[in-house]
Amino acid sequence: MNDDLSHLSLLELFRVEAENQTATLTAGLLELERGNASPAQLESLMRAAHSLKGAARIVNLPAAVAVAHAMEDGFVAAQKEQLPVSRAHIDLSLRGVDLLVKISQCNETNLADWEREQAGGIEQFLADAANLRSGKPARPVPDPAPTATVPSPQAPTRDLGRGTQDSELKTPESELQTRPAEPPERVVRLNVDNLNHLRDLAGESLVESRWLRPFADSMQRLKRMQSELEHSLDGLRLSLDSPQLPPQSAALMTQLFQQAADTRQFLTERLQQLDHYDRRAAHLSSRLYREVLRTHMRPFHDGTRGFPRMVRDLARALGKQVRLEISGEKTQVDRDLLERLETPLTHLLRNAVDHGCETPAARAAAGKPPEAVIKLEARHSAGLLLVSITDDGAGVDANRLRKTIVEKRLTTPALAAHMGEVELLEFLFLPGFTLKDQVTEISGRGVGLDVVQNMVKSVRGTVRVVTQPGRSTRFLLQLPLTLSVLRTLLVEVTGEPYAIPLAQITHTLKLDRAHIETLEGRPHFAFGEQRIGLLTAHQIFESEQPQAPEQKLSVVVLGERNSRYGLVVDRFLGERELVVRPLDPRLGKVQDINAAALMEDGTPVLIVDVDDLVRSIAKLAASGSLTGVPGPDLQVAAKKQKRILAVDDSLTVRELERKLLSSRGYLTDVAVDGMDGWNAVRSGLYDLVITDVDMPRMDGIELATLIKKDAQLKSLPVMIVSYKDREADRLRGLEAGADYYLTKGSFHDETLLQAVRDLIGEPEA
Repeated sequence: MNDDLSHLSLLELFRVEAENQTATLTAGLLELERGNASPAQLESLMRAAHSLKGAARIVNLPAAVAVAHAMEDGFVAAQKEQLPVSRAHIDLSLRGVDLLVKISQCNETNLADWEREQAGGIEQFLADAANLRSGKPARPVPDPAPTATVPSPQAPTRDLGRGTQDSELKTPESELQTRPAEPPERVVRLNVDNLNHLRDLAGESLVESRWLRPFADSMQRLKRMQSELEHSLDGLRLSLDSPQLPPQSAALMTQLFQQAADTRQFLTERLQQLDHYDRRAAHLSSRLYREVLRTHMRPFHDGTRGFPRMVRDLARALGKQVRLEISGEKTQVDRDLLERLETPLTHLLRNAVDHGCETPAARAAAGKPPEAVIKLEARHSAGLLLVSITDDGAGVDANRLRKTIVEKRLTTPALAAHMGEVELLEFLFLPGFTLKDQVTEISGRGVGLDVVQNMVKSVRGTVRVVTQPGRSTRFLLQLPLTLSVLRTLLVEVTGEPYAIPLAQITHTLKLDRAHIETLEGRPHFAFGEQRIGLLTAHQIFESEQPQAPEQKLSVVVLGERNSRYGLVVDRFLGERELVVRPLDPRLGKVQDINAAALMEDGTPVLIVDVDDLVRSIAKLAASGSLTGVPGPDLQVAAKKQKRILAVDDSLTVRELERKLLSSRGYLTDVAVDGMDGWNAVRSGLYDLVITDVDMPRMDGIELATLIKKDAQLKSLPVMIVSYKDREADRLRGLEAGADYYLTKGSFHDETLLQAVRDLIGEPEA
């Protein structure tokens, strides 16, 4: 496969060159800082600077030529032992790397302006480099800003040619022979959309190939039918085998049996061929799909190039000594996932440097070496990508964490006192939560770990933290290997298959009804030291209960430790790897559903959004609307409770309405504004909507108008409760089709309840 970079401009080519060479320079300089100033290391740094200088000259970037040339001279002087490899030399070289990166990121339109604006900084760098080589004191270099960012991983491309003279771009053969490096990976730049399309086609090919197996099974059924036919014919022959049978009938019977035997033989041969083709097609499709997936995979190193420099600069700014060790750099990671990992890994590394690692003095007092170590590791395990960040710092003080939780009024002192370490550490992921007493440029605002958890959950992964006080803290991210294929558990609910991501399932079990207990009117069962509430998937997906429930229930345990539920399904269908297909965006967000897929026989299956499902369960539990688990001899109750949707942007008002209506026996859901309410009425079956007027995104008048204009919803009663006595609002509401308008002046509990009864009757039909 030939490399094709012909479509790139000269400046874009230089940008590719600079991306690779500055990464080499940064890694080499950090090695020098750790005391590894070997001749080979200095040679590598000199050649990287030399190559950039030649490339910059060809592209006509004099500023880059001057910076790279100054860096090259410094490395040559160090090779000749004319210049010591000191902290000042390393700091100055890293400044040069930053300048080269900034020059490469300019485009043709703003390059000249940037060079004029930065002329003073470039001249100062060149002067400092000259002073350093001559032994004169250089200008004091401030500690690097702690806001160093990590460059987004780019698709790797081949380097430009290396120059040995300033006017040449190509590297001579003698230099190539002496360079001790691995042969470069041959790659080609492809459009991401093309790759995604190719992956989708490969996925469809894989699904289509699986169609043959059920077809082959049906052919086996045909073979059994053929055998039964032969058996029947044999019985007919015996019954007709008599001397009185005419000779022509006996000959016809013999011919019929011969035809049946020939048919059986032909069918057997075709089935063997079909089975052979099925195995070959499935194998070929699997190979094709795996190869296409490989085009979406990149080594973990591509997303971590900037992390060592970031950790070094941040530690220097905090007066600490920290070394980052990265293992598993060749671990293959989905390209899209690698890009999305950039932000959470940056947060975790900054957190480790700032919160985890101690100052040299504190480490010495604890009997530790002055330099802290952070380990970043990526590896594959059990079909998952595991990424961990471990520091050898002070760990998390459980008592201090418990005190902070209580001070922030996140729980009561009594509950906090009984919480274990795992439960306490979960609070670290709450938005706005921090153990810092003061806000600094680096941390203290409580932004970081919640970002990590949200990203991990968005890709159907998990994150957990383990700490050893005084010794270490470890964050472990469990992520899917790829975002396009999902390992799931298939379950059946009222004859329909649903797929639940395996990574988000806590446990599955067959639960005997004898182990179900009723607490406060709700069924529960023991799960370790916890009591897990039970509910049926039929209530969540609004489908019919089975007429004869089994004695043993198929239960899927979902949710986090403090909000776990046992979801009862009809039966388990087994594990499947599914090719994820996004839903049509015109559908909007489908409640409790994340995506779709096709099974082997082409049957569509919905993939459950577990986080959304748990929120739906929690909302039903809070409203007291969860129903019990039907017994084996019970029929589904014919009685139907009336269901109301209360829409209000005020938490106090909507909770007041919910509690009032729920206490009278109405099933009550809530929505936070008109848009939320509009999405709810389209996905749920309601008997009444109660809405405020003034709300963000969509007000109550607009909501009523949409409901009354919808062909399927126009008969749904709408009550507007306005807390502002405005005649204009009342008229607008009635014009929009509202069935009842209640103002603040006439509002109290009994008035609202009477209005509800007038519109939809008593709570139960």
